[in-house]
Amino acid sequence: MGDIITLPVVPLPPPSDWKPEPSQGKPISPFVERRLIPVGPAYLAHVRRVVHDLSFEEHDKHIEEQKRRRNLEQEADEEDDLGVGDEEETEDLLSLDPKEWKKQDHYAVLGLSHLRYRATPEQIKIAHRKKVLKHHPDKKAGAVGDSNDDAFFKCIQKANDILTHPEKRRQFDSVDPYYDLLEADVPSAQQVTKAKDPNSAFFRLFSSVFEREARFSRQQPVPQLGEYADSKESVEEFYHFWYNFDSWRSFEYLDKEVNEGSDNRDDKRYTEKKNKAERARRKKEDTARLRNIVDVARSADPRIKRIKQEEKEAREAKRKNKPGASGGLSKAQVEEEKRRAEEEAKAKEEAEKVAKAEAKKAKAAAANAAKKARRAARAEGAAEAS
Repeated sequence: MGDIITLPVVPLPPPSDWKPEPSQGKPISPFVERRLIPVGPAYLAHVRRVVHDLSFEEHDKHIEEQKRRRNLEQEADEEDDLGVGDEEETEDLLSLDPKEWKKQDHYAVLGLSHLRYRATPEQIKIAHRKKVLKHHPDKKAGAVGDSNDDAFFKCIQKANDILTHPEKRRQFDSVDPYYDLLEADVPSAQQVTKAKDPNSAFFRLFSSVFEREARFSRQQPVPQLGEYADSKESVEEFYHFWYNFDSWRSFEYLDKEVNEGSDNRDDKRYTEKKNKAERARRKKEDTARLRNIVDVARSADPRIKRIKQEEKEAREAKRKNKPGASGGLSKAQVEEEKRRAEEEAKAKEEAEKVAKAEAKKAKAAAANAAKKARRAARAEGAAEAS
């Protein structure tokens, strides 16, 4: 234990030229008791810290966040909102679980359902800003009925992260849940032939289908379906493009995540291998699906029938206009020409049948491969469970 030493303190003497100031002769004002009212920014800051149990550092961060939000509100008022971010928010949408972010519709979360893959980066930015201003937890702190607002705010942030990242957005657009039912509802050739006006019905039913599928093309611009009066070259160019369609569509977004907290390399390799196989299977099925759409469209295309009829009439007119055709051809020659034309038409029909049969076989092979992959996946799952 230390010893306590007391040292005397001796003040220094004043300087030799120091003189006391002369007295003013004024009396000191009497003491007055005044009541202090707790007001002002310092007191309000003190109350906020006490009520919300904040440290000085946390309180400063809260103030900075408020300033940032005010600036965002001011910017939103000053610039055009491009008419986005104001869609109705349903109860199902507001009750989304941020942990299930892969199942959520990111465009619906930001109020961009009517635009989807057509939404520009500027529209996404403005829609996100509107949602943040409306659903920020600090803005609704203490409000009744907003217990899940923090969860929906996390969904908003996740949607913005996905849609502002080009690669992640492309992966989500590849499996956009909004188009699942539309892709399954493909028009049939019977719907066209049974319509009152088959020509207009064909273009009405298939135009939207090809427009929807065109968004996956690496090659732009994509030739559209056109109209009934298109030339043979235009029609052939259209089907040549779609039979050789180069799609960027991928299925990484549906990959199974590696178990959280797992450091086992074998588990990671197995999961990656399984994801790769699933992506290849889905890609093959999607290629077969698109090929089937093109086959159905070509079989029901009224322009194909019109072009065949025009070619037939042109051949007949050419035969009739040949020198000596009026009386120079013998009956045997006429029969030979007729037989040759029939054989050509028959050979062309057989070639079309063979092409359709090959397409059908390819589709059946893709379906069988998908079944085998599913059976293998179930067998692996059963092996893991055992």
